[in-house]
Amino acid sequence: MNRRDSISMFFNGKHSHSNLRENFDVLTTTGLSPFSGEWTVQHASHLLRRTCFGPTQQEIRQAVGDGLTITVQKLFETYDYPDPPINHSSNIDPFVPIGSTWIDAPYVQGQNLRGYRTQSLYAWTVKTLMDGGMHIREKMTLFWHNHFATEILVVNDPKFQYRYLQLLRENATGNFRELTKKITVDLTMLRYLNGNQNTKNNPNENYARELLELFTIGKGPQAGPGDYTNYTEDDVLAIAKVLTGWRDRGYNTNDPEQLVFVEFRQTQHNTEAKVLSHRFNHITIPNLNENEYAYLIDRIFEKAACALFIARKLYRWFVHYDITPDIEELIIQPLADIIVAHDYEIEEALKVLLSSEHFYESCHRGAMIKHPIDYMVSMLRQSGWYAPGNLNTQYRYFNLIHNNCVTLQMAYYNPPGVSGWKAWYQEPTWYQSWINSVTLPVRANIASLLIFSGLQVGNNPGSKIPVLAWLVTLSEPQLADSVIDGLAFQLFAHPLSAEKKNYLKEVLIPGLPDYEWTIEYLDYQNDPENEELEDAISNKLRNLIVTMMHMPEYQLC
Repeated sequence: MNRRDSISMFFNGKHSHSNLRENFDVLTTTGLSPFSGEWTVQHASHLLRRTCFGPTQQEIRQAVGDGLTITVQKLFETYDYPDPPINHSSNIDPFVPIGSTWIDAPYVQGQNLRGYRTQSLYAWTVKTLMDGGMHIREKMTLFWHNHFATEILVVNDPKFQYRYLQLLRENATGNFRELTKKITVDLTMLRYLNGNQNTKNNPNENYARELLELFTIGKGPQAGPGDYTNYTEDDVLAIAKVLTGWRDRGYNTNDPEQLVFVEFRQTQHNTEAKVLSHRFNHITIPNLNENEYAYLIDRIFEKAACALFIARKLYRWFVHYDITPDIEELIIQPLADIIVAHDYEIEEALKVLLSSEHFYESCHRGAMIKHPIDYMVSMLRQSGWYAPGNLNTQYRYFNLIHNNCVTLQMAYYNPPGVSGWKAWYQEPTWYQSWINSVTLPVRANIASLLIFSGLQVGNNPGSKIPVLAWLVTLSEPQLADSVIDGLAFQLFAHPLSAEKKNYLKEVLIPGLPDYEWTIEYLDYQNDPENEELEDAISNKLRNLIVTMMHMPEYQLC
């Protein structure tokens, strides 16, 4: 049984939450050695599906032509950050001109600007994902959001949440240790894990605990009462004292003169020396005032468990959840060694992983279930759909897309808790948690809606997936086999079997010889204003594409 068979059993209601690697050879003997096989469209599309949202036909062909080395380099190239979210409706945010950003603007007494700006933030985020192109940055931004999780429903200030996400984006492939320092005194994190309530007389342990357990080294097996192998309960309390004195300013302010920033209050900082446990060799953290937190984090990152911890999380994000003893030895440990050798710069380790023989093993292609954000954004990017209309209308479309992700049980800015989304930490279900009796029919309904009716905003006609524009991006749109193959390598992780290809051809041209599609397409190409010919071609395509999007294989990446 391979992974595709396993997921098919799930769709048929017979799936048990077994390891999808069962009875499927996983080749780990190559370790992180560079990929040396033939670079094909399947390999290129696998790389882009895992690192980008919904690679287009053009992007996949570009990757095939560039080859592995150049493509990986391009994934990490520097490019401009997105412009900030804006006021897209002039009657709702009266003190921010239409088209201008609200990220530094105060709120107004008696008006629900937080709600409006939160919707603006959601729409802007979807737009940013749609515009992400062939680059790893947005996948890594979401990775860090899952790693350093915060919830906007708890923080409840979109100005804070915008700054938090920009911090993750600006450090997406940068230094893990330095990002941890910045997150520790970030506005949103201070408020989310009560760091802004952490005082010398009443130390709050919330952030200190998660800094160790979820953000840097993990617990490890319990060795005794209050001793988790990597740290102890006494360490949590000592670290909470190190982190005292930090406060956020400008939260939900109506004052136009009040800036949004973080400050260190000396009077609330615990100035005594803090001694850590035997797990940290009884080191002393001296009083360093506003620099003390950074000194502490440097000491945490000296532990070998830190690089191993983040290496495992990167592996589960880009490759697979199942870390066997062989993979721990041959992939995770060498990856951690690379991270340490490069002083916790993440980019080099990612490049090695994404260029490795291991990453391209057949058993890893199609081994993940697309999470809802990937499912929604990829579907739209792959098809060439983009929000039509003016600025206000576009933001409303992007909000609809965000709302669909919420329905599918994954809301950007709102993971279910500080541990992030369950798909990356909860055994035994892992990625399979995205598919259940509620979300599976919803996925099918969303695909059907986008193909046949389209997203609808107000009185505007539904904006459908542009199937004819998608068709012309294929290499030989006049050939039925080429249409099916071209769509399949973009939508599916593995080539179609002959049986499934014949089934799809029957959907495209039921009971007809292949040349009938060629004749019909060429007739339309020669007379594109003929609505009857256009409808005949587009209806056949819509039936084909929705059938492909309803297949179990489409849920995988």
